[in-house]
Amino acid sequence: MKKILVLVFILFYGIGIQAQTTRKAVFIIVDGIPNDVIEKVSKPYLDSIAKIGGYARAYVGGEKSGYSQTPTISAVGYNSLLTGTWVNKHNVWGNDIKAPNYHYWTIFRFLKEQYPKKKTAVFSTWLDNRTKLVGDDLPQTGNIMTNYHLDGLELDTVNYPHTKGSRHINMIDEKIATEAANSIKVDAPDLTWVYLEFTDDMGHTHGDSPEFYSAIEQMDKQVGRVWQAIRYRERNFKEEWVIYITTDHGRDAKTGKNHGGQSDRERATWMVTNAKNLNPYFRNYQPGIVDIMPSIASFIGITFPRERQFEIDGAPLTGKVSAVQPAAQFKDGKIDLTWKAIDKKGQAKIWLSTTNYFQTGKTDNYILVKKVPVDAEKATIDVSPYTSSFYKIVLEMPHNTLNRWVVLDKK
Repeated sequence: MKKILVLVFILFYGIGIQAQTTRKAVFIIVDGIPNDVIEKVSKPYLDSIAKIGGYARAYVGGEKSGYSQTPTISAVGYNSLLTGTWVNKHNVWGNDIKAPNYHYWTIFRFLKEQYPKKKTAVFSTWLDNRTKLVGDDLPQTGNIMTNYHLDGLELDTVNYPHTKGSRHINMIDEKIATEAANSIKVDAPDLTWVYLEFTDDMGHTHGDSPEFYSAIEQMDKQVGRVWQAIRYRERNFKEEWVIYITTDHGRDAKTGKNHGGQSDRERATWMVTNAKNLNPYFRNYQPGIVDIMPSIASFIGITFPRERQFEIDGAPLTGKVSAVQPAAQFKDGKIDLTWKAIDKKGQAKIWLSTTNYFQTGKTDNYILVKKVPVDAEKATIDVSPYTSSFYKIVLEMPHNTLNRWVVLDKK
């Protein structure tokens, strides 16, 4: 009888293994489209994706007037998505990408470190996304390599001669979208980044205008090719795909031509996804671009080492999340913490460090200073025994962590 039971178990276990689907992810950054514009322009493919998952207004720019305030500039936003952190950590302050802090790993490095055999891809109308931000074959990133890529076409002035009206960028976006779709259909990378630029060029040149809106409509068709490739893979293979589409910044309210500052419209972005099990954070709050990285990681099975989890500024947009929107206020030797509880079960462990060794590749010294119920939504910690002008605080909860810095004036 025992032998029969063992055989039955093996049979059903084998069937279960065969029935498992492989999970893969795509994220697309389309440049420079504020949420008020994306909401009024015709975009049938984006709308069809949102019907499966959802659409949310979102933001970039970190905490306005706070230590994490982040320029609303393209490469800065890309790296906030890639690392799940704001500029005070990843250190990309502009499009020159002078000195990225590679100690804050991108989603690509997390995947390659944990699953070396999984395949990655970058299809981009800007070479620096792969070579500088992802850091292809750099010693600082552990010499990770993307398996498939197409980029650098903006440097090919023979096939894409530079002309007025950024027609060459439009042509490159077309090529990038087509080849990304083909690669998904044939190669099926486990993680793919697609970047399309033309919308931002039209914004800079024409501002809020028919030309800008037309570029967005073209972008929707390009995203549609990628989406159709994903649907093909899901129909014909044992695969489940998630896609996130977002933008890197909004535009100024006066003309729609500029960005980089902290006005509401420059910070105003959006997300579209087919993700299932979207949580109340996505539905009822305004998520940030930093939340996409941990959401993709959760979907494709990346787990973060604890010391790296403590540094990630984003929270997952799917599944259970304990709390969001942390805040910290220093007064008279004490720090008052607040947060918004979503899944209110369990305790929040409050960790404190007065060091920031992590930014140089070392380990911070954390002290557990308090435990409180998640649903308390507040706590006060006495930091007078730890005299410092800098405090790192981590709220470690059942389903996610939150972190805050308190940076005091040095006088």
